[in-house]
Amino acid sequence: MKYFGLIGLFVAVAIVAPSSSTESRPLVPLVFEPLNLGQIKPLGWLHDQLMLQTSGLGGHLMDFWSFVSDSAWIGGRSEYSILHEAFPYWLNAIVPLAYGVGDERLKAQVRNATDYVLDHQQADGWLGYETGTNRNMWPRNLLCLALMQLAQADEAYTERIVSAMQRFAVLMNSMLADNFTGFIYHDGDMYPESATEWGLSRAQDLMVPLMWLFEYHPGNYSELILENMHYLYQAGVNWDYWFRADVFPKGELDELNQTFYNSLPWEYFHGVNEGEGLKATAVYRRFLHNDSLIELTHQGVNWTFFYHGSASGSILADESETCTAVEVMYSLSYLYQALGENWYADRAELAAFNALPGALTPDWWARQYMAEPNQPWSKNLTETPFSDVNTVGQMFTLEGNYPCCTVNHPQGYPKFLSASFVQFGVSGLAHALLGPANVTTRLSSGAAVNIIATTNYPFDLDLVYNVTATEPFYFAVRVPTWADATKSTIATLTGPDGHNNTVSVSPDVDTGMHTLSISSGTTMLRYSISTSLRLEPRPNATVAVYYGALLYGLAIPFTSSSTAPHDYVTQELLPAGYAPPASRDWTLLPTAPWNYAIDPATLVYHYDGSAAPGKVLPDPIWALGAPPNYVTVKACLIDWPLYLDSVPGRVPLRGARQCVGAVEEVELRPYGSTKLHVVDLPTVDLGTS
Repeated sequence: MKYFGLIGLFVAVAIVAPSSSTESRPLVPLVFEPLNLGQIKPLGWLHDQLMLQTSGLGGHLMDFWSFVSDSAWIGGRSEYSILHEAFPYWLNAIVPLAYGVGDERLKAQVRNATDYVLDHQQADGWLGYETGTNRNMWPRNLLCLALMQLAQADEAYTERIVSAMQRFAVLMNSMLADNFTGFIYHDGDMYPESATEWGLSRAQDLMVPLMWLFEYHPGNYSELILENMHYLYQAGVNWDYWFRADVFPKGELDELNQTFYNSLPWEYFHGVNEGEGLKATAVYRRFLHNDSLIELTHQGVNWTFFYHGSASGSILADESETCTAVEVMYSLSYLYQALGENWYADRAELAAFNALPGALTPDWWARQYMAEPNQPWSKNLTETPFSDVNTVGQMFTLEGNYPCCTVNHPQGYPKFLSASFVQFGVSGLAHALLGPANVTTRLSSGAAVNIIATTNYPFDLDLVYNVTATEPFYFAVRVPTWADATKSTIATLTGPDGHNNTVSVSPDVDTGMHTLSISSGTTMLRYSISTSLRLEPRPNATVAVYYGALLYGLAIPFTSSSTAPHDYVTQELLPAGYAPPASRDWTLLPTAPWNYAIDPATLVYHYDGSAAPGKVLPDPIWALGAPPNYVTVKACLIDWPLYLDSVPGRVPLRGARQCVGAVEEVELRPYGSTKLHVVDLPTVDLGTS
């Protein structure tokens, strides 16, 4: 998230106060209401991942990394950019991690940091240390998202946080009413014009905590909070423009005309902006009460992934960062809650089970900046073939290329966990994002409910639920769009081996939810999802291979070597002892060929049942060979040129693909476990049966 000169074109903004017609109008309700942070705990492999994260890089940033531990936000002097974003990025990620796993060390860090920020709120309500013309709204998005979560999770902080956010909302209103001070650039501002681009393109992420404040803790500020949302919408870089049919760039990225690129604001082309912007029009709809934004959202999100999406669930753009993957996950989980369209939840899982783990070392101590669908090595490249990414961007490092992914990546799984169960209606609880978890909550009806979901999904497609409730309620399970509903079942278990009332699922056509009426007491359920291998077309006559929520790619074996971490600016080694011994910068070099074409007619899925509910998976699970699932396929080597002698270039056209070696059987493994991989696979007809 580097800042650059202003190369985009902003639409002129008329400075007009928001209409007072919205004074008492409520927000459009969400289809599914999120639970308070801390009510859902991870189990199984997801618990293992979050504990690795706790003991890994994200969980130790406050202990050693100067951009967090010595941040100006808490009285220090270290910032990696004038955006002052490192500390709020960290807090936005560590709050859900600390309270998701109940880690007391991280909770103490959160409390200490939050105490400092709240204790040093300025007299006029500003949250942060900036004064005068040096105030930039953008990092407050992250801070308020973090504070919102902490207020839900820790009652000791609720009142203090609400008071602080209300005071900030009052100041925000006066700043925005004063020609959008701190939001758009004015002559004489101490921060450069480029620094405002982030707040303008990410305004929806400030609207979300404002909506929480409006709905749950408005005080006497309801009208003012609504005005703030309208101000942000009025002056921001609005995504309802970008999602229009006459604006959105349809076509493969490397084929789009550069003149066309330059005719539109740069803000829309940055990968992280796009990831955050996916939810923007659904956020706007809640206070604009404009239902035409439902279809516009679907259209824009669909086009984003159809034309510019990676097979792993992220977005291919300038700087295809690990940050993009976690922002995509958060936006899509929000979209499912807001609009209830099953496809959004499918895509949230796709990014969570593929794009995110693929960009991290199995121990969570290093991350990539730039992840590639076809990545046969991870090293310092001879030339940089990517937009705004240097030669070390695809290595697994502490802070390589740029530090933002170091502080932003930890939000991925904790926020995925917190969105996994949702409420609907007065007496409904649903498993929205599937995976192993334990939820304890009280519904609006008064029913106290505990559900233990025992599963190794997505490695296995069976889920067992132990449900305890004080009153009858409705429980729903989401049926993914890739499932064969006619063969997927849900059964009530009457004993260890007994089944009763096994039925095929009948998911709602929009939400994908299959709903059951649950009696008070204890109920055992087994939910079994059926599916088969599927292929999705990729650019230049290539295909991606999926089974369930997992993407499978050519697993390239490698040798690895590492050094102590490097400074992201100078590329010099950081001082000895600066980082913990586990923090390393990694080079991965292949020990086998990568330039294969496959015959899709020969694909075979393999799974031995070792990930069934109750089975213990290897830890870490996202290591090569750890998942018990794989696919075999007949393949042969082809001539496949490199681009800039650095990365795989365009695959030869189908008619020019000739085998340059014998036909052989190769293995495709879950993408998240294959740190070197090829997933946009060229196809050939090998004439085999």
